[in-house]
Amino acid sequence: MNVALQATAPATFEIKSANLPLVALLLKSTDLGALSRELAARFGDIPDFFDQDAVLIDLSPLAATAHGGGDIDFPALITLLGNYQLVPIAVRGGNSAQTAAALQAGLLPVPDAHLVGSRSATAPAPTAPALQHLAPPAPAPLGALVIDKPLRSGQQVYARGRDLVVLAMVNAGAEVIADGHIHVYAPLRGKAMAGARGNTDARIFSLALDAELLSIAGVYRTSEHPLPPDVAGRPTQVRLVPGAEGDKLVMNVMSA
Repeated sequence: MNVALQATAPATFEIKSANLPLVALLLKSTDLGALSRELAARFGDIPDFFDQDAVLIDLSPLAATAHGGGDIDFPALITLLGNYQLVPIAVRGGNSAQTAAALQAGLLPVPDAHLVGSRSATAPAPTAPALQHLAPPAPAPLGALVIDKPLRSGQQVYARGRDLVVLAMVNAGAEVIADGHIHVYAPLRGKAMAGARGNTDARIFSLALDAELLSIAGVYRTSEHPLPPDVAGRPTQVRLVPGAEGDKLVMNVMSA
């Protein structure tokens, strides 16, 4: 026998489970001065890179550093990240003193948070902050942003949340940035940064590779290290490959 019981629901509210996409800042140094300089170097000329994105501050990488147990000025860190339109809301990792200081600054403890596609990428600067997405994954990406005009020195294009397709030359001094892949169906002589928000599966494609800088998920190579002769000026794809000593950029010439 089925019995239906009358229930009363609140008229003014409901409580349901919700998922919130986050960005994780993997903090590798307690030196906020160094962090400020490196954030400025990486994002200072991209004022709209973040858009009030919620951030989890991950202190776990500090355990591997010599000064990982040092004090962190969380109010100053929150203000610093706010300058880049990042909104810190939570913290994980770190020692008990660091966690207590984070809680006092208004951050929530989330020790069980998991990073999406987390890999220990090796960047040239050991104190460089790494940004990665947290589960759940972001919504399906938008269609690719297509640019059909040459990019001159000083010009910059950013494909937020999607791939970038450039049908003309990217001249030296120009920058192309995408959260996904970058396709340049012309000579690439400027800077190309794919997987800008930590997508380690992003790739860079160019019909004639001669870039000043190549970067995927924060792992980069500059023109200070010339391209191999069998790659320079040729149709090439660039991808990130994990290795025993950290992730590396690997370039493969594409056959016609």
